[in-house]
Amino acid sequence: MPGDTYQPLTVESLPRRLGPVPEVGQRIGGDPAHWSVREVGDGNLNLVFIVSGSDGAVVVKQALPYVRLIGESWPLPLYRALFENHALTRQAARDPGSVPEVFHFDETQALNVMEHLGPHVILRYKLIAGDKVEGLGAFLGNHCARMAFLGSELHMASAAKKADVGLFAGNVEIPAITEALIFTDPYYAAEMNHHTEGLDPVVATLRGDVALKTEAQRLFAKFASNTETMLHGDLHTGSIMSTATESRVIDPEFAQYGPMGFDIGMLTANFLMAYFSQPAHRPADELEDYQGWILDVMADMLAAFDTEFRRLWASERTGMLYPRRLFEDQGQSSEPACEAVLAAIREDAFGFCGIEIHRRILSLAHNADFESIEDPRVRAPLEARSLMLGREVILERTGIAGSNDLCALARRCAEETTP
Repeated sequence: MPGDTYQPLTVESLPRRLGPVPEVGQRIGGDPAHWSVREVGDGNLNLVFIVSGSDGAVVVKQALPYVRLIGESWPLPLYRALFENHALTRQAARDPGSVPEVFHFDETQALNVMEHLGPHVILRYKLIAGDKVEGLGAFLGNHCARMAFLGSELHMASAAKKADVGLFAGNVEIPAITEALIFTDPYYAAEMNHHTEGLDPVVATLRGDVALKTEAQRLFAKFASNTETMLHGDLHTGSIMSTATESRVIDPEFAQYGPMGFDIGMLTANFLMAYFSQPAHRPADELEDYQGWILDVMADMLAAFDTEFRRLWASERTGMLYPRRLFEDQGQSSEPACEAVLAAIREDAFGFCGIEIHRRILSLAHNADFESIEDPRVRAPLEARSLMLGREVILERTGIAGSNDLCALARRCAEETTP
């Protein structure tokens, strides 16, 4: 790209600036002056364009030097595009076909040019619309297990993993958003918090619960100090794109090293919020079936995570942790050790799940499952039930044995009257 200083792209400037880049021009085809360029970014941080020509289409994602949701008063470093590129490279190697292919990266311009997932739709919008996705739970569970296991010292050489931790430790400001918005802001009157009218009694209950806040901070300490594996860092139903039969994971710019249970816990929370929001999106004769499907997807995801993790334990345990010389080479089974690791991941995941529910309703960045419900008198009771579920999941996570318990808890909370 011409120029050695950062310049935000526009619909008008993009063809002129990216046309000379062979990896871009050859893939789109035709005269750049005739390219079709659409700005489609609806997220909180970046510019996103779909660019199409005679031979194909690509997605161009460029970081802005500030939080787009807020404006220039909240600056952000452009280097997050570099860490997104590193994350996409590692995800593609560890779970081929699960993320968009990257065709071109420009560090100075803070942009990635990626595969256009033409028929795919953001999963969150499919859940609001009542669409079903074949094999969704298995795909997500397998993906999270592969990311967790293959990015850890269960598999990686310790020197390589430590070097990668050092690399991603440079992504400071982006994880700081997670640290504030997720783990702290929901539990006090932070400046940028906002919540639905009618939720004040529930909010007061949560913020007055010392045991809850203590557990949230314990989980925060684990998140801040544990570098078990490379995380997506912001894995929710808005960072997954799906057709009726296929899914891909996108937008890993919040990537960092952290606890194995974080990504799967965040996803679990977003399926639970989709479940609780459904009475506002479905007619009564469709509600039970679709809510049941959402819980089935969540259960399938958690089951697939465990199954794939066990498979990788048996076939890919080549790192320094739980080495075979301590178990199999002495004629002993390592299965009890694997089950203990999975139990710890599950407990963490349920804790992170509850916190994610709280932040998506009380902190800055809400989600469309609830925000698209226009009437606050309808929205508030559904959010209140979700909030109380989040509280119970955090406080009782050691006693939740698995997906059956979690689904039963969700169904009970959906029927209960909240404070």
